[in-house]
Amino acid sequence: MQHRTRIAVFGSVLAAAAVGFTAPGAVAAAPEGITITKVTVNDGKPVALGTTAGKTFKVSMTADTDSAITESDITLFGPDSNLAQPQTTPKCTTEGTKATCTGTFTIDPDVDFYDNKPAGTWYVNPLLVSDTDSIYAEKAGKFNLQRESKLTVNASPEPIKKGKTLTVTGALTRANWETHKYSGYTGQSVTLEYKKKGASAYTAVKTVKTDNKGNLKTTVKASADGYYRYSFAGTSTAGAVKAAGDYVDVR
Repeated sequence: MQHRTRIAVFGSVLAAAAVGFTAPGAVAAAPEGITITKVTVNDGKPVALGTTAGKTFKVSMTADTDSAITESDITLFGPDSNLAQPQTTPKCTTEGTKATCTGTFTIDPDVDFYDNKPAGTWYVNPLLVSDTDSIYAEKAGKFNLQRESKLTVNASPEPIKKGKTLTVTGALTRANWETHKYSGYTGQSVTLEYKKKGASAYTAVKTVKTDNKGNLKTTVKASADGYYRYSFAGTSTAGAVKAAGDYVDVR
């Protein structure tokens, strides 16, 4: 059996790539062999972990191939030299010249991590083997592994007279994998949003920054019955989160 082995390094094309990375024309499939064309992690969403419970997610990849895939493997590589392997050998199906392989991963911060260094950008390194070719692709895809965030809100006093000053407080915390508790996320921009009673969507009111303990506090003029909430867009290391709306009765 004739067998070729190739190593593909896609790092140069990842600068603008997101999860669900599709290889551009510059690294398109050769007339024969295997070329990985797309990698998707967790349905294109970041993987956010709390303090103790593990999270299971899937990594799938598609490839152009001139013969059926006979072997496959996927390695996830993260900050501080952290690695993750699939629970079992990835399952592959081949239809014509298209192959799809999927692996299932579980990462548990209580077991796998000792500190918060693993949070950030992780890369997907897949291996595919067919009867005629094999390829190990470094950095074929990427995703963010995040510390889970929590956000609270409280608007007071309530009820309140129209035109009076309403104080809106809250707190932004994120999972600490070293202490297994949630701690304040300091110096972060959080958006205060408002939804008038009967409306279908929230609108942005102002941006508020968390203090040195992760607390939030601002004031607005009460105008009409409605809901206030804080919304955090997230970072590469901390998950996005929205607080449940706090209803205010304006009289």
